[in-house]
Amino acid sequence: MRQDIPVIVIGGYLGAGKTTLLNHLLRHADGRKIAILVNEFGDLPIDADLIEAKDDEMIAISGGCICCSFGSDMTVALIKLAQLDPAPDYVVIEASGVAMPAAVAANISFLDGFNLGGVVVLADSERIRAQAADEYLGDTMLRQISDADLIVQTKIDLISSDVVQDVRDWLGSANPKAQVVATAQGRLPPAVILGVEMVAGQPQASAHADAGYESRVFSEIPPCDPIKLAKALATGAVGIIRAKGFVADQAGQNWLIQIVGERFDVTLAKAKEHIAVVCIGRKGALETGVIGVMFAGDAG
Repeated sequence: MRQDIPVIVIGGYLGAGKTTLLNHLLRHADGRKIAILVNEFGDLPIDADLIEAKDDEMIAISGGCICCSFGSDMTVALIKLAQLDPAPDYVVIEASGVAMPAAVAANISFLDGFNLGGVVVLADSERIRAQAADEYLGDTMLRQISDADLIVQTKIDLISSDVVQDVRDWLGSANPKAQVVATAQGRLPPAVILGVEMVAGQPQASAHADAGYESRVFSEIPPCDPIKLAKALATGAVGIIRAKGFVADQAGQNWLIQIVGERFDVTLAKAKEHIAVVCIGRKGALETGVIGVMFAGDAG
């Protein structure tokens, strides 16, 4: 039986850098089969050198990825994706610049074969505070930020380091539950956006992780309460941006846990899996010692 396909919703106002981020993601797919869903192809200019073929409904991307236009019916497009053989490893939905990402994400829970990996919202470091204070834009901007599990602070190369920190602090106060990561030109490790790849039952982070991030695999995990453990990891201020892997409960059943920001999801595994969880965070902020204690049993 196939695992449900993780769906990541990416939002952010016009000009926040969604296209740049998605092109970088496709360039560093590293064998992952990623499907990008957009309202119209014109809304997402895929870099020309990535395109292998194009028709009215689908763009084939080098490396096995695809870009699909869903027009007004996202549900139908997702169902078609689930029927592909092989099916995508991930689906990334790009919400329009004025859409509320949470409203897009809410539709995922009603579809069999998919699970919501998280909501990622991009914020333009140069403009976000002015946009949020704007009489006409402010409500939309703040609602988008409040929807996020993960906030990507973009264009940090265009401002000073002091302003970068000021904007990070402001974003953290606007949505205290979300993790904030910073980038220039959309250069984030794919695992920060997608989660992690489960290869032969062993969780692995991207080999192209940027120097500012680190990952740690925990495999010495005794039987535990999966929900209690996942909640502790997500809300325990231990620096986890993304986490994914398998744990066992006291009855010997395996559970898949997934974390992004303070959102966590726990589902019964469809097969016996290797017990291990990978955690990803900013270098120096990932509290590996505390996380290890949680896995050792104090949280479970």
